[in-house]
Amino acid sequence: PAAAPAPAPAPPAAPAAPSPRASGERVFASPKARMMAAEAGIALSQIKGTGPGGRIVMTDVALAVKEGVQTLAAGVGAATGVGTTGTGAVANTGAGADAFARFFPPFEDVSVSQIKKITAARLTESKRTVPHFYLTVDVRMDALTGLRGKLNAGLESGKISVNDFVIKASAAALRKVPEVNASWMGDKIRQYKKADISVAVQTDAGLMVPVVRGACGLGLAGISGEVRALAGRAKEGRLAPAEMIGGTFTISNLGMFGIKHFSAIVNPPQAAILAVGAARKEVVRRADSDGGGYEEALVMSATLSCDHRVVDGAVGAQWLGAFKGFMEDPVTMLL
Repeated sequence: PAAAPAPAPAPPAAPAAPSPRASGERVFASPKARMMAAEAGIALSQIKGTGPGGRIVMTDVALAVKEGVQTLAAGVGAATGVGTTGTGAVANTGAGADAFARFFPPFEDVSVSQIKKITAARLTESKRTVPHFYLTVDVRMDALTGLRGKLNAGLESGKISVNDFVIKASAAALRKVPEVNASWMGDKIRQYKKADISVAVQTDAGLMVPVVRGACGLGLAGISGEVRALAGRAKEGRLAPAEMIGGTFTISNLGMFGIKHFSAIVNPPQAAILAVGAARKEVVRRADSDGGGYEEALVMSATLSCDHRVVDGAVGAQWLGAFKGFMEDPVTMLL
């Protein structure tokens, strides 16, 4: 009789996810790893430490982010039987979620990247827990546009952008009004000695926010080169986790899309974020006129979103006033 065929080899087992620690078990982690996990919205109990004595280090958190460990928001959804959408709306999970699909046109479900999951969780948490308020100011851009043209005329490469001026002016305003360069710590407010500016960059994988370190101490050319390098690595998916952690203030600029005005969501644990729109021409009253003269000017709207636990309305207004002053008289930010 013919021999029975040999059984097919079993497929290799998938690597086991790190088993959650028992409730109440103490977790050892480095300070930077704790901050990195908080930024990513991942509970330390979901991460397996590879440091001495099982201590969690930054590489462990980076691996957890890469492999898609469950975020804090997702854990809450699993425990309660509901999930949250990127807009903060509650959605049913399981088979019941598609119960009404037949009433809608044909559709395609698009998988969500880990970056988008983290962004959705953190922004949902921000809108739920951070008391936002918003302040908007119009900035005259004529002097800045003229100075930018003169500076770029002497550069063969690495032209300076309007956003580079926005970063420089924001850093200078944070130095002038340090109450905005702060974080809510529960029982205290932490004010930072330097301005590390996070810059929102849209990539194919989702929104990334690399940090320009020590922006107060950088010139326009230095800021321009740093932003170009960070944005390039972000779009290529080569940003190191440490390059997206530790910012004290965020800038989101949609001016290149022709957006006039928008309000951004505060990026915890930061206390404020600046939303920048496109420059446009408007007829305004002449600055040297006693009431009868008007002229055409280039104007840009900027909106500051604030965490009211840290920044009061008057303090936010002082910061916007300082920002507006530096932008309208750009030489002063270079001193």
